[in-house]
Amino acid sequence: MGSSVAIVTGAIRGIGLSVARFLLKKGVRCLVTYFDWLDDLDTMHARLSDTGCDYRAVEADLRTEEGARKTVEAALESFGCVDILINNIERGGWPVVHGRYTRQQWDLEFQTTVTAKWQLFSRALPYLKRSKAGCVVNVTSISGITGRLGPAGLVFNDCYSLSNRAVGLLTEQWARMGAPNVRVNELMLGFFETRHGPCTRGWGVLKKKDKNSIIKHTLLGRIGTMEDITMAVDFLVFGSPFLTGTKIVLDGGYILGAEEVPTMPKGVIEPGESVFGGSKPPGSGNS
Repeated sequence: MGSSVAIVTGAIRGIGLSVARFLLKKGVRCLVTYFDWLDDLDTMHARLSDTGCDYRAVEADLRTEEGARKTVEAALESFGCVDILINNIERGGWPVVHGRYTRQQWDLEFQTTVTAKWQLFSRALPYLKRSKAGCVVNVTSISGITGRLGPAGLVFNDCYSLSNRAVGLLTEQWARMGAPNVRVNELMLGFFETRHGPCTRGWGVLKKKDKNSIIKHTLLGRIGTMEDITMAVDFLVFGSPFLTGTKIVLDGGYILGAEEVPTMPKGVIEPGESVFGGSKPPGSGNS
């Protein structure tokens, strides 16, 4: 594990930063990418540096072939190999924030959520195959299951939802392409602190009743934490060597919903009455 090398995308803050810190603390050297939110760059470096493990940060627009090439080449130049790809890059536009789609927003969501993941995987695959235990984790959203529906309808927009469902198909295809050297799995996230949750611009726009509806709809009754995510990444990367081509839904039970299971009713069949109707003759056996 200590000699492994990971590429972690979208690492300037939030989930990407938390996953990169987690891997660095385990002794995994990391090539991290960033593109926007540049005001957080110094904080990112401070939080990665204090782990004491080697990392390199690269600014890259992964929607472009050049960005994907630059990222993989930087990992090879710095560390000589690529063993792990945390494909965390995405872009979502909340309906409550953006309103009706513009073509520009639609293209941005699809290119960042799908095309960027595809380009980086394609560029990294030959090097992942050289690893003794290559691993890819596609970080996606339960929007690919729920769509723009119910309490999440103010959060998950149409293109974002279809983009995440598309990544599910790619996960299965990439697992076939990577086998037997590279495992590819998907981590589908529900509502978390820095994604779809309290530390986002969209959450601040939601009305209190809408926030409460989301939490109430989640069986565990809370928003997910960064530790919830890093524990799942730990399992997918290090704790599941026979798992590939599948998805873990990490949503606290949001998709199941919070409808209560009713108490078992008394029923209308009287004791001794046959479930097929009429009385069962005394002493009769099963037919």
